[in-house]
Amino acid sequence: MDDAAGEEEASMFETSHVLGALLASSPLLARAWDRCAAANAAASGFVHGEDGGTVYVGFSGAPAALSAAGAAVAGGGGLFVPVGLGGDATRRIFAPLVAAEPDAAAVGEQVAVQALALQCFLKLCGSPDFQILLDQIRGKAVVFTGHSLGGAIAALVTLHYLCISSSSSTFGPAPPVLCVTFGSPLVGNEALSRAILRERWGSNFCHVVSQHDVVPRLLFCPLDTVPAHIIVGMQLQQWPARTHHAGAVTAVTARVADTDRHALRQLIQTHVGAVAMEQKLADPAALSGGPYRPFGTYVMCSPDGAVCVDNPTAAVQMLYATFASRCSPGLESPEVAHSCYGDLVLKMPQHLLVKRRLRAADAPATSNYDAGVSLALEASGIHAMATEASTARHWLKTSKRAGRRPSLNCAQLATKLGRITPCRAQIEWYKALFDGELGYYDAFKQRRSPKKFNKANMYRIKLGQFWDGVLAMLDAGQLPHDFHRRAKWVNAARFYQLLVEPLDIADYHRHNLHRTRGRYLTHGRERRYELFDRWWQEKGCAGVRRGDVASSMSSSAASASRRRRSKYAGLTQDPCFWARVEDAREQTESARSERDAAELAMKLEELQEFEHYSGELVASREVSVDVLAPQSSYTLWVEEWNQLKHRDEVRTILL
Repeated sequence: MDDAAGEEEASMFETSHVLGALLASSPLLARAWDRCAAANAAASGFVHGEDGGTVYVGFSGAPAALSAAGAAVAGGGGLFVPVGLGGDATRRIFAPLVAAEPDAAAVGEQVAVQALALQCFLKLCGSPDFQILLDQIRGKAVVFTGHSLGGAIAALVTLHYLCISSSSSTFGPAPPVLCVTFGSPLVGNEALSRAILRERWGSNFCHVVSQHDVVPRLLFCPLDTVPAHIIVGMQLQQWPARTHHAGAVTAVTARVADTDRHALRQLIQTHVGAVAMEQKLADPAALSGGPYRPFGTYVMCSPDGAVCVDNPTAAVQMLYATFASRCSPGLESPEVAHSCYGDLVLKMPQHLLVKRRLRAADAPATSNYDAGVSLALEASGIHAMATEASTARHWLKTSKRAGRRPSLNCAQLATKLGRITPCRAQIEWYKALFDGELGYYDAFKQRRSPKKFNKANMYRIKLGQFWDGVLAMLDAGQLPHDFHRRAKWVNAARFYQLLVEPLDIADYHRHNLHRTRGRYLTHGRERRYELFDRWWQEKGCAGVRRGDVASSMSSSAASASRRRRSKYAGLTQDPCFWARVEDAREQTESARSERDAAELAMKLEELQEFEHYSGELVASREVSVDVLAPQSSYTLWVEEWNQLKHRDEVRTILL
């Protein structure tokens, strides 16, 4: 295994320093920083302007810091406590992120962000000027940016912009938006990081962090140990208008000046180090420190260059390694380290040119990969002889291997998919056995032919485990970023869903879970099926807008009416058809005993809607022949519904 790893390293290039150099030499960071400086001087809290065909929107954290100054002096209170996004005020704003975490209860954590940044963002959302700006920039290339607390606000604005952009169209590429933060404190928890990975939005965030800046690292500490006045005070020190609010600013900045810098450094180093060392744990809840974790790409800057790290685990590790290294001359002060971004952005391109000339005569390294790692360490400010250099080198190598794994993992998954295909074939054979009598849905629900049932159930479970494993890899970033758009996997997932979800529905109703938990469609559906629906819809093969469950029946019927088959489908094209049949049967039974005319009319209206929907599917042959089997639940419902329609009180309402 070690020899194979060595051969792999010898054939690889370490590119994090190359990406860092490319970014540092581009005008992006300088333009973004100029907008940050302009925002700090603006009264509105944000400014915008177009440069090179891109709209730059800068946000200031000064209003947030000023509003929190009193609480910061008093000890911080709840300034940085995590606030869940599932509330009424935020669920609509961040709908895809909240909806992307249906198993939050299972992992014991909901998507949450820090209270101060969220409070300022919500206030910003209520501004007419901000809403006008969102309308003006829609469809354009845009960069949201901010320094310190302004960066946290910019990150939330970017998330909101991505959410509304993804909800406004059924499918298509992500909007051309980038968030560039400078010295921003951490924004969200592990659940937010996972949700961003699932939405494939990690590449939309670029967090620039100087080597010894305490603000981006402070919220790794437990919240009861965080000196909130450090974050608030350092933001206010960058505010040109601070003299107009001398009382509040002076009190906070005085506490910053009185802070024991050595103790502060030790606090951060201890807790960031603990989190970095524990990243190998599988359970995120087991990690020590505060509730916040990074997301997106981190750009570690030093006077010697920049390094890009796009893996959250590696980001934590490099945040620790760079902070633990010896301070560069002139950057020992926390205030200087937090305010040096303007100088770094201007000087890094010049330093890159000087370094390139100085290293031209250096002896060649043992491999391109080792040379790249050495350059990356140097660019991040870690001296080759420093005590943390060996650990940082190992972390960079590990993150590089992890970065190269997605394509290989995808190839290995294709092999596993081929091995699991016989399980799918067995369920197809099971389906064919009952097509002519009562259909495989009802046969499975009633446990007909126990031996065949047990085998089909075993294959159903195996297939579910395989696809859950695929999604776990996708959540962890171990598969290519466009995995969910590759036709092979979208089609394979869709075929699995159409074949197996009816059995899951049958199992749900066989155990009477619809009575104890609620309807399958709202309380029993596995997360994988909801994701597969989204994959299929993003491919453009369905007329339902993502997340619009309420209109799915009418959309499916309309789609079916446009496509008339010459014979019945091999599999019913609505994976939830049997759940709707079960709901219709219960509604029919309820209508029989209903005495209230208004309630009866409402139930009959819903039953008519399902009659129209199912009739369209049958007429267009979008159902499999098992749906029309003599003893199927659907055939029984049609009989029950026809009997109900002949009752006098029902005929009166329907007429």
